[in-house]
Amino acid sequence: MTDAEAMPTWEKRFRAPRVSLPDWAEDAPDRSLFVSNATGTFELYAWDRKTGHQRQATDRPNGTTDGTLSPDGEWIWWFSDTDGDEFGVWLRQPFGGGTDEPATPGLAPSYPAGLALGRDGSAVVGRSTDEEGSTIHVVRPGQEPVEIYRHQESAGVGDYSHDGSLIAIEHTEHGDAMHSAIRVVRPDGSTVAELDDTKGGTEELGLAVMGFAPVAGDTRLLVGHQRRGRWEPMIWDPLTGVETALDIDLPGDVGADWYPDGSALLIEHGYQARGELWHLGLGADGAGLTRVDTPAGTVSGATARPDGTVEYLWSSAARPPEVRSTGGAVVLDPPGMKAPASVEVTDAWVEGPGGRIHALVQRPAGDGPFPTVFDIHGGPTWHDSDAFASAPAAWVDHGFAVVRVNYRGSTGYGRAWTDALKHRVGLIELEDIAAVREWAVSSGLADPERLILSGGSWGGYLTLLGLGTQPDAWALGLAAVPVADYVTAYHDEMEALKAMDRTLLGGTPEEVPERFEASSPLTYVDAVRAPVYLSAGVNDPRCPIRQVENYVERLEQRAHPHEVYRYDAGHGSLVVEERIKQVRLELDFALRHLKEKTG
Repeated sequence: MTDAEAMPTWEKRFRAPRVSLPDWAEDAPDRSLFVSNATGTFELYAWDRKTGHQRQATDRPNGTTDGTLSPDGEWIWWFSDTDGDEFGVWLRQPFGGGTDEPATPGLAPSYPAGLALGRDGSAVVGRSTDEEGSTIHVVRPGQEPVEIYRHQESAGVGDYSHDGSLIAIEHTEHGDAMHSAIRVVRPDGSTVAELDDTKGGTEELGLAVMGFAPVAGDTRLLVGHQRRGRWEPMIWDPLTGVETALDIDLPGDVGADWYPDGSALLIEHGYQARGELWHLGLGADGAGLTRVDTPAGTVSGATARPDGTVEYLWSSAARPPEVRSTGGAVVLDPPGMKAPASVEVTDAWVEGPGGRIHALVQRPAGDGPFPTVFDIHGGPTWHDSDAFASAPAAWVDHGFAVVRVNYRGSTGYGRAWTDALKHRVGLIELEDIAAVREWAVSSGLADPERLILSGGSWGGYLTLLGLGTQPDAWALGLAAVPVADYVTAYHDEMEALKAMDRTLLGGTPEEVPERFEASSPLTYVDAVRAPVYLSAGVNDPRCPIRQVENYVERLEQRAHPHEVYRYDAGHGSLVVEERIKQVRLELDFALRHLKEKTG
């Protein structure tokens, strides 16, 4: 028996080589950049489509995923941090290979806040630090960086126009980190126009930069807005102020990107945890809205090529991801072992205190009730979808049902659902999780004595908070890279997350201490009854290690059953073996403690 044949199915899903949707150079579309785990660590790869040649462009112990190509395809820009701490500088290397060099000399290390590359070799670089807040610089070859924007609140680079004359900036100067405004400036920083939906009304509405038209002399900017209760695109010309609404009669959230000639838009439509693509012609002779044929499941990214074909990254809960093009052809198929399939998801709609809650359910073979993992997504501005995920599939392989809840705060169900969290952060999400838990037990799916609350990042936070506020509901908890002590987390985390916490809770810990106390897992740690497993990255800037240690210390003082795993990376790992190790530890903890509980 070969090593691959002896390998557990769930491990094969992690080890099977994967690729991201290739990014291509705007003026050299045969030059592409993608991410793959082919070596066991997620790294950047250059791909010359003319010759078929591929080469690994980065090679670091903890992996690299943040990179882009210059418009002419001559340079690969990539962000270099230290062991996953997300604090670093941009480097660049020739597309064909060569030595890395500083891409933005003169700029000190920072957290990245957007990057846009010009056709003249210039770059617009967004930065964030605790001391400076948000800054944006124009960097030109052989010249000192020029600062064109600075504000203490969060801001970032949106896009750079085709001719380099306009720069779109997303900012939250009004203090609401959940709803951005847009400012368009010249390269000298002078303001051209402002679009701000947070002003003049009682509703909190956000805007998002989707990109300038990719055509010389065209100043149109594609903008996402929430004016009708969901995300959808419009076209805005910052020079004339003209806003053009788009006729897109689809439910759910709608995103968009330009076709390369600017004559049409590629529409990404998300609804009820599934995704699909549409073509929208523009102008009087436009063909209107036409569906792009994709299989049922989730489209995680898509791009229209100069020849009119569309490439997209697709998967479903049962079928592993593939990079496809219109017509169904596989664009980029990594060599080696293929990931085994898993089981399909079914939909559950549960009445909750804030409206109908959507949950995705995967069942193992056999009859219930099953031991069940409530796998809670991060964000909170994210949502689970009918997409392939190796960790839930591993639980199904071990006989567990998996329930994923798109609680209030999740995206994809309208603006009001996403914005419902404010001031009762964590507690609102757990009300929805409790409602789905009740359904799972009453429907016969879940064994009430073998319920696991689990999640990473915000999901890890909700896990610890749920164990303390719903102590009789859960048999055990698995919390990865969690917020555990909200006050300490606020003081230690990166500045952009401080801004988000001020928005969610209505101020700082000093200004609204009662809200931070009510939403902090540390407040309820003495009420926890279930065994707790925690994992944390020692270099994590999002859920820093000190606040996790504070929570662990309180568990230790109670001699409460718990285990802690600390690893040398940031907010998660890009190393395949490390990911497998973490899932293996969680499985072992769960199986051991559930066996003790049931005898």
